This record gives sequence, C-alpha cells and structure tokens, in this order.
Amino acid sequence: MRLLRVFFLFFHLLHTSFSLNQEGLYLLEAKRGLDDPDNALSNWNPRDATPCNWTGVFCSPPATPSSDPTVTSVNLSMKNLVGPFPAALCRLPSLVSLSLSSNYINSSLPDSSLRPCPSLSHLNLSINNLVGPLPAALASLPSLLSLDLSANNFSGPIPPSFADFPRLERLSLVNNLLNSTIPSFLSNVSTLRELNLSYNPLTPGPVPAKLAELRSLEQLWLADCNLIGEIPPQLGHLANLINFDLSSNSLSGPIPPSLTHLSSVVQIELYHNSLSGPIPSGFSKLANLRHIDASTNQLEGPLPEDFFDAPLLETVHFYDNQLTGSIPGHLSRASNLVDLKLFRNQLNGSLPADFGKSSPLIYLDLSDNLLSGEIPASICDHGVLQELLLIDNMFGGNLPESLGRCRALTRVRLTNNRLSGEVPAGMWGLPHLWLLELKGNSFSGGISPVISNAANLSNLVITDNQFSGGIPSEMGALSKLYEFSAANNRLTGPLPSSLGNLAQLGRLNLRNNSLSGELLRGIESWKKLSELNLAYNEFSGGIPQELGDLPVLNYLDLSNNVLTGEIPGQLQNLKLNQFNVSNNQLSGSLPPLFATQVYRSSFLGNPGLCADQPGLCPASQGGRRTRHEFFWLLRAIFMLAALVLLVGVAWFYWRYRNYRRSKLGTDRSKWTLTSFHKLGFSEYEILDCLDEDNVIGSGASGKVYKAVLGNGEAVAVKKLRGASNRDADDDVDRTVDDHFEAEVATLGKIRHKNIVKLWCCCTHKDCKLLVYEYMPKGSLGDLLHGSKGGLLDWPTRYKVAVDAAEGLSYLHHDCVPPIVHRDVKSNNILLDGEFGARVADFGVAKAVEAIGKGPKSMSIIAGSCGYIAPEYAYTLRVNEKSDIYSFGVVILELVTGRLPVDPEFGEKDLVKWVCGTIDQKGVEHVIDPKLDVCFMEEIKKVLKIGLLCTSSLPINRPSMRRVVKMLLEVSTNKPNKPEKRDGKLSPYYYENASDQGSIV
Repeated sequence: MRLLRVFFLFFHLLHTSFSLNQEGLYLLEAKRGLDDPDNALSNWNPRDATPCNWTGVFCSPPATPSSDPTVTSVNLSMKNLVGPFPAALCRLPSLVSLSLSSNYINSSLPDSSLRPCPSLSHLNLSINNLVGPLPAALASLPSLLSLDLSANNFSGPIPPSFADFPRLERLSLVNNLLNSTIPSFLSNVSTLRELNLSYNPLTPGPVPAKLAELRSLEQLWLADCNLIGEIPPQLGHLANLINFDLSSNSLSGPIPPSLTHLSSVVQIELYHNSLSGPIPSGFSKLANLRHIDASTNQLEGPLPEDFFDAPLLETVHFYDNQLTGSIPGHLSRASNLVDLKLFRNQLNGSLPADFGKSSPLIYLDLSDNLLSGEIPASICDHGVLQELLLIDNMFGGNLPESLGRCRALTRVRLTNNRLSGEVPAGMWGLPHLWLLELKGNSFSGGISPVISNAANLSNLVITDNQFSGGIPSEMGALSKLYEFSAANNRLTGPLPSSLGNLAQLGRLNLRNNSLSGELLRGIESWKKLSELNLAYNEFSGGIPQELGDLPVLNYLDLSNNVLTGEIPGQLQNLKLNQFNVSNNQLSGSLPPLFATQVYRSSFLGNPGLCADQPGLCPASQGGRRTRHEFFWLLRAIFMLAALVLLVGVAWFYWRYRNYRRSKLGTDRSKWTLTSFHKLGFSEYEILDCLDEDNVIGSGASGKVYKAVLGNGEAVAVKKLRGASNRDADDDVDRTVDDHFEAEVATLGKIRHKNIVKLWCCCTHKDCKLLVYEYMPKGSLGDLLHGSKGGLLDWPTRYKVAVDAAEGLSYLHHDCVPPIVHRDVKSNNILLDGEFGARVADFGVAKAVEAIGKGPKSMSIIAGSCGYIAPEYAYTLRVNEKSDIYSFGVVILELVTGRLPVDPEFGEKDLVKWVCGTIDQKGVEHVIDPKLDVCFMEEIKKVLKIGLLCTSSLPINRPSMRRVVKMLLEVSTNKPNKPEKRDGKLSPYYYENASDQGSIV
C-alpha cells in the first residue's frame, strides 16, 4: 500500500511539471539562478499552465484557439535580484523586450548567454554590477533596436562588432569603466538616433568627425569622456539633433559657427571645457533652442547682438568665461527667458531699461562683472523672480519700488555696488525671502517695521551702508533669523528687548554704529549665538552675566563703548576665540581666568580694572598694611622657590636634551630636510619639540606632536610608528616606508586650501618625520563624537562638508593623475581655528593610474571600519567611488551625530541603520536632535546627498565634482534638477551642469 502511495505521488508531480508550457520552464530555470531576497517572484508557480500572469511577464494573445499565448516581454527591473545574467531568458523564442534594470546582476556577459534571442528588440541591463568586456555578440542580434548597459562596470574598449548593428536606434553605455577612445566605426550604425557614452574614463582623444554621418541622430551625449581637441565643425550637419552634450571634457578651440545650423536642437551643453574665442552669431536662427550652457570655459569677446532673439530660449549660462562688452539690447525681447547666469565675466555697460517686461525671469545672476546703471524697474514684472544676484558690479541709483512687490524672491545679493537711497519698504517684508544681502553700498533710511512679515528671513546683511534710525522691535518676530550684520552704519537707539526672542540667532554684528542704552538681559534663547560684536557704539551700564551662559558663544567684542561695572565671573564659562572689552569704563578685579597673558589685549583702556594681585587692586581700609606685608613675604618665598625650580628644570632639560639628541641620531648634520614650501624654521627646532608632553594624537601610523617654534607659530609633527625600531621585521619597515612615501608623494605636490599643508619632511636613517600645518580644532571625529559634539551647529557642519568635498574633488578631478585617498573618515578631516576643514592623512593614498598594477598595489586593506565601500567584499578594485562612499558616511555622521559603527546598530553599520530607520520611522528619526529645526530642509537635502554617495552600486555614486555642486545647491535653497540621461530626466542622477549661481 505504501508503495502505491509513492507511485501516485510521483505520477502527480510528473503531471504537474508537464502542465507548465516550455516558456514557463525556461523562466523557472532563469529564476533558479537568481537570489530573490524580497520574494518578488513568489507567484512564479510551476503549477500554472502558462507564465503569463507571473510578475514581470507579459504575453501576446495565442495565434490560434488551440495554442498557448507567447511571452513577448520580461520586465524584472527594481526587484532586488542578485546573481549572474539568466541566460535561459534568451531561449524564449518570441521575447521582444527584456529589462533587468536596477538589480544586482553581477556576472560578466559572455557572448553565449545572448544567443539566440532572435526577436529581441529592447535590452535594458542598466544599473547592475555587470563586469568584463562588452559582448561582441550583441551586434548579431538581428532585431535589436535599443541597448541600455549604463551604470555597470563594463571595461575595455567598445568592440569593433558594434559597427555591425543592423537596426540599432539607441545605444547607452553611460557610466561604465570603458577605456580606449570613441571609435569612429560607430558612424557605420546609420540607424542610430541616440548615442550616450557619457561618464566613462576613456583614453583622451578627439570627438570623431565621422559621427556627423549619423544623419538620424537626435541625442548625442558625450559628457565627461576625456575628450580633447576641437569640436569638429562637421557636427553642425546633424540636422535632426535635439540634445547635444559635450560638457565636462578638455575640449579647446572655438565654438564652431556650424553649430548654429543645428536646426532641430533644443539643448546645447558645452560647459566645463577649455573652449576659447568668441561666441558665434547665428544662434538666433535656431527655432527650437531652449537651453544653452557654455559656462566655465575661456570664451571671450561680446555676446552676439542677436543672441537673445532665439524665440524659445529659456536658459542661458555663460558664467566663468572672459566675455567683454555690453549685454545686447535685444535681451529685453527674450520672451521665454527664465534663467540667465553671466557671472564672473568682464561685461560692462547697463541693462536694457525694459529688461524683464517680456521675460518671465526666475533666476538672474550677473555678479562679478563691470555692469553699471540702474537696476531695471521691470526686472520682476512677471512676479516670478526668485533670485537676484548682482554682487561686485557698479550698479547705481535707487532700488526700483517694484522689488518691494516681488513676493517670489528668495535670495537677493547686491553686495559691493554703488546703490543708494532707501530700500523699498515692501522689500524688507517679502514673505519667502531668506537671504537679503545689501553690504557695501550707500543705502540710507531705516529698517522698516514691515520686516516682521519676512517669516523666512535667515540672513540679513546690510553692513557698510548709511542706514540710520533704530532697530525696530518687530525684528523679534523673525523666528528663523540666523545672521543680522549691520556693522558700519548710523543706527541709533537701544537694542529692542524682542531680539532676545531670536532662538536661531547665530551672528549679531552691529559694530561701529551709534547704538546706546544697556546691553540686553533675558537672552536665554540665544543658544545658537556664536558671534556677538557690539564694538564702537555708545552702550552703557554693566555687562550682563547671562552672556556667560550662552553655550556656543566664541566671539565677543564689546570694546569702545561706555560700559561700567565689573567683568562678570560667568564669562569664564565661555570658550572664546576672540574677546575684547577694551576702551570702556570697567572697574574691579579681573576674574582669575582672564588675569593671564593670553587676555592681555582684551582689557586695554579700562583704568579701573586690575588683576587680582597684591598692590594692584585697591584694598579695604582695615588691615591693608598687614596684608601688604604678608603679601611681600609670600612674594619673597615664591621668588626663591621659583629660582630653585628654574635651576632644576634647566639642569633636567639639559640632560634630557642630550639624551634625546642621541636617540634622534646624535649628529644633527646627518638629518635630511626636504621642504615643499618656504620655511621659517629649521629641522633642529622640530627635533627639540618631540617630547611626550607634546603628543596630541596617536594612530596606526605613528604619534603626532605639537611643535611650537621660535617664531611663535605651531606645526604638527608626525613621527612614523616603527620607523626607529631597528628590530622591526621587513614587512613593518616596508609599511612605514610606503606610508611615508605615499604621504610625501601626495602632499608634497598638492596646493589646495582644503588639503592639509605638508611643510617638509625630515629623515635620518630609519627615523622619518612629517611636518604639517597645525590645525587647532583637531579632527572632525573628535569634535563630532566627543564631549563637545553639541557645539557643532548645522552651519558649521555644512561648511565642513563643503570644504572636505572640495578637497576630495581636487584630488579626484584636478590632480594629474587623479589621487584616491582610500581612508576618508571624520578623524582624517582636520579643522582650523575658523572650522575650515582640511583632508589629511594620505598614508595609503594612491594615484589612480597606480591602482591595480600588480598584486602589491592593493596588498594592504585600505580604509577604516564603517567607511569601507561594500564592493570591497568581492573585489579589491578601489577607485574614486570608494572615496565617495566613505565621504557619504562622513555626511551621515554630520547629519545624525552618530558613529559609523555603534553597538546600538547591532550587525548594521551607520548606512544600513539610516536606511532602515528612514524606511520604518521616517527621516526625522535619524537627524541629530542637537541640530536646530530651522535648518531641517537643508539638513534633509544634505542627507539625501549622503545616501546617494553611499549607494551600494558604485556607478550610482556621483563624482566628487557633482557632490560639491549638489552641496552648494543646498546653500542656495534651489531644488536640484535630475541629470539628463539619454535625452530624458533620470531620478537617480543629479544635474551635472554647474548652475549653482555665483559662489561669492
């Protein structure tokens, strides 16, 4: 009986397996080769007759009533599938479309896996982990119309067989690791309508002129392809071209006049090259042109008079060039112009008087030119102007009254012009304005009380003008105000008590006015205030003791007033970088902390002040003589003891110095000093400072000492660990030597404000010293995660992120060859006295061209726990994308305030914890609660950039150059645009164009 049941069970299973048609069996075979952690394919049921109701499977109707429907399309994109390419799918005889986009397909793509696929017309394998060469067999697919292999790790050249596609219309290989040059044989694919090879590390080479033979071409995207030479004028014959992108290359020479013959073109992108010469006339003939960007080149000469006559022109970016002459009068006729950025040129003359009357302007940036005349009254006639940036020009006259009605304005920057008169009253109270910068003009009048309507105002900078009158009490309603700078004006009257309500206030600079009355009490809300400058006014009364309770105040200048009374002892609670109460009428004893040489210049011009020392402060009448004699006795005893101690210290120092000299090589003449900058010290001063008392840090590579030189300056000295150990094994010696050579080779030739400066190196036998600039604030990691982590407010953290990103961008994009740091982390980002960030510790850095040249190049695991990119688990290939991942972790540290690895995360690291918490609880639960909510939108944008940098797919991580631009976009409060990809807007890239506005 048991044997009979087994037989029936076997028969049932055999019948079930034969109930699914052959196409379903092919699909199940494909599924078996993939890991499906999300059970996305859970309804692929072998008991079904056909697979036509399965997830991602689409069928055509049956040809006859007795036949089965046939599978024509398989779309398994974004299903989190892992594994090799499922070759069984190509055995589906009627398969027309196959998409495995946005998964983790991680194999190579051998030619055999793509056969036969006789009907396949659309193949999309983008955003995966495919490696190896491009399969030559792709060109043998007879029906292929669209091939998208973008955002993978394909390497090597484009195979010659790609010239043989019989029907291909769309080819996208963007963001791979392809090398060699762009092959001319692609011109043989006469059916091509879209060609996208952007963001590949191709061998430097020219744009093939033969591409002009692709007369059906509509999309040509060759951004960031290492292109050199001139733009072939033949490309002007591409009459069907809609999108033309040669940005972020090294192209030189002029813009060919033939480009004005691209009759169908909508968008021309030529930014970030080395193009020179004039802008050719004739673009006005392009009836479809909407966007042109040739910024950051070396273009010269005037803008063509007819340039703005192109009927549909919306965006014009020619900033960062050498353009001269005046802006054409035809500008006022540009009826669709939305975005005009011409900053950092040498343009002169005035703007057309009716500019803006016809143009629905949103963004206008003409900063850093020589423009003059008045700001046109019609500049905001359409009421949509959001950004008006005219910094560093010679504009004069009054501001037009119409700006007071321009309610869409968010940023106004008019610094350093010749503007005068009163600011239109309505402009003070614009509801969306968050930055109003009028510094360096001749404005007069007062601050209008309607400023209370400016609910979003964060930065009010009106320094160096002639503003007068009192500060209106209505300013206390500006709940988001972070900076109020009005130095060097003629403001009068007291400080309104309502200013004490400004909980977000970080900077208050009212220096050199005629303000009077007493300093504010009741300022407990100023928890964010880091700078208070009220010098050169007429304030009277005492210094409020509440100032000593402000947690982040580090700049306090109350000098040159008429303040009276004593210095409150509570001020000793502050960690002050700048402190000045000179030239007042203060009296009494100095608090002990301030009675030192460090603060000697902080109290000048206060005759009534005295240090709490005998004979300096007035004593009470009773017992004065007794105390006086007692203090003289104590002084004599102290001086005798000090003399004995001084002799002892001198003797000890002499013995210790001799001992240390012998340890450091005895014969100083044998030390070799190699300098990389002009030095004001010798190696002997460095050697004298290598005491254990001067150790300020210790890491895997060695100890770091603070050396105070004879000229009073400080440097940091790294003594490499193990370098003086004669018994060290060869591997340790080699590691030390490699670290030293990497640091010297990297930092010795770098000159960048955000890379720590290597002054020199000193060597003697096996002892190696590296001498750097001293960074007084220490490392970001210590400040962020130590006891003072709460002192880093969001503006400071944001500044650190931008500085560090610019340093890494320099390494990746501006060094030749590019340099990969390989150990980016918060402890390797150092901060100067103004919290400016420098990237440091290049002991494992390597030039990109050196990585991968043999097994020894990656014999040391580079990176630190929590910062290492996930691809390191399955490949030792490290490139710029690894640095970008590590920097993304640093961004997450800045946003969350958490360590990259924490026991609270369990088996997760910071990246996984952030992603999981956002999915389960929302983004607010990952943001550091110590950060102020007024910056929440900005913080969220930076968080998104961090998550983009820490994408598990290396190809999805933006370049450091793009990271810098995205971070700068955050500060301008403008939405990021998705990057144009294959003529469409893609959600997983940010716009690579430099449209962040002037960074002034």
